Amino acid sequence: MLDAFGALTQGTRLVLSKGLRRYVFLPILVNLVLYTGTIVYLLDNFGGWLDYWMLKVPGWLEWLEWLIWPLLVLSLVVVVFFTFTLVSNLIAAPFYGFLAEKVELRVTGTPPLDERSFLRGALDALGRELVKLKYILPRMALLFLLGFVPGLNLIMPFLWAAFSAWMMAITYLDYPMDNNRVSFDDMKRRLRSRWWPTLTFGGWVLLATWIPLANLILLPGAVAASVLMWRQHYKALPARL
Repeated sequence: MLDAFGALTQGTRLVLSKGLRRYVFLPILVNLVLYTGTIVYLLDNFGGWLDYWMLKVPGWLEWLEWLIWPLLVLSLVVVVFFTFTLVSNLIAAPFYGFLAEKVELRVTGTPPLDERSFLRGALDALGRELVKLKYILPRMALLFLLGFVPGLNLIMPFLWAAFSAWMMAITYLDYPMDNNRVSFDDMKRRLRSRWWPTLTFGGWVLLATWIPLANLILLPGAVAASVLMWRQHYKALPARL
């Protein structure tokens, strides 16, 4: 059985192999530009954000400032980098969908069920990303608001971690499923039915997004890994009736 870490390792090797390297250049360039811009923006504004939200802490919780401060820092960092990931994936989605198609052809010798031209695939990929955003953003906003509930905010970093792993799984495992005509709702059902591979894969991808510079290669590697995970864990599941 292929586990999530093994898939990510093999996927990274795949995208660096001859014949596939050409398809990762533009996604890497997109992520490099966005990553650099995010770091600069974060360094310029993070201190002000932190001061603002610390002023919102109720007076009766001031004695917990030593704990609330690092939790708030962690929550803000997660929100910023998760937003960065959503934006970068939105821009890179056409290239990632095309990369997933080429990886599937390399691994199986046959193209996915819904083989498309790059232009049509790009348009379809953008539409699918908007469907993902419609699913993700309300839940992301709800978690952010729950972070201001006294007491509950103490466990928010853990909730953010679980939510982020789930969202990374949805974001990346959707590429091969979309290429194989699996609807978004059916994709979520399949991911839930294999919840352990899903969350461990999403967790490893989440960790990869936090590794400076290495993530430029690891994220295209995650796209290739999603194809391997699709074949191993999800493809044989019955389609939703």
